[in-house]
Amino acid sequence: MKTDAGKKALLVVSFGTSFGRTREKTIDQIEKDLAAAFPDYQMYRAWTSKIIIAKILRRDGVKIHTVKEAMEQMLADGVSEVLVQPTHLVNGIENDQMKEDALSCKAAFTSISFGEPLLTSTEDQEKAIQAVMAEFTELMEKQALVFMGHGTTHYANSIYAALDYMMKDLGYTHTFLGTVEAYPSLVTLMKKVGELKPEKVLLAPFMVVAGDHAIHDMSGEDEDSWRSRFEAEGFSVECIMKGLGEYSGIRKLYIEHAKAAEARLHPS
Repeated sequence: MKTDAGKKALLVVSFGTSFGRTREKTIDQIEKDLAAAFPDYQMYRAWTSKIIIAKILRRDGVKIHTVKEAMEQMLADGVSEVLVQPTHLVNGIENDQMKEDALSCKAAFTSISFGEPLLTSTEDQEKAIQAVMAEFTELMEKQALVFMGHGTTHYANSIYAALDYMMKDLGYTHTFLGTVEAYPSLVTLMKKVGELKPEKVLLAPFMVVAGDHAIHDMSGEDEDSWRSRFEAEGFSVECIMKGLGEYSGIRKLYIEHAKAAEARLHPS
């Protein structure tokens, strides 16, 4: 049964992380900025990783809602109008599932509107690159900046190669972007970086949080980590443990997407 309470809510959906320190700097900060931008909306959180949700509950005794649970909670709280803003980077598997879960409760609400993931349009992609590169104004001529993205089996993975191309097209010729789980791979990156012959390689995550992949796959001690692989090729390596959620320009882009979703609910 639909509620007529007229309450508005903003649901911020993230994949999630079990690393508290990076969560505070990234997911929590994105949520705080969105709350400040939407003072008339009640704020809710949901994560899409059931594995991480279970780990947090088991380890910390803290319950984090899935998307369906958050929708049910909003309904119980008398919410009728829902604005959903994901912190996902691409329109991939997680985002598709998030929409499916939220829309399964559609009949109970007056309206549900979705903000787009971070890298949805070409304009978004350029803004995201500029927001990140604004933090690397002191990149030296003989350095290479290598970003680690996650990657996906979804066709949306093509965005990573496009971003790598766009970085260079925008003038960031010493900047590279690859993925842990898809293409461009580390093998591709090492070949391209090797052609540049930099004196130093800077590694940074191109993910919302600097969590498990950044700690282990990027900067870990294991011989297969990106840091170890570049060091094995003779490069001096520095790891920058900063998730995308720590960049103010990235957080502003999420706010822009949420504002656009709100405008679709209330066109002028």
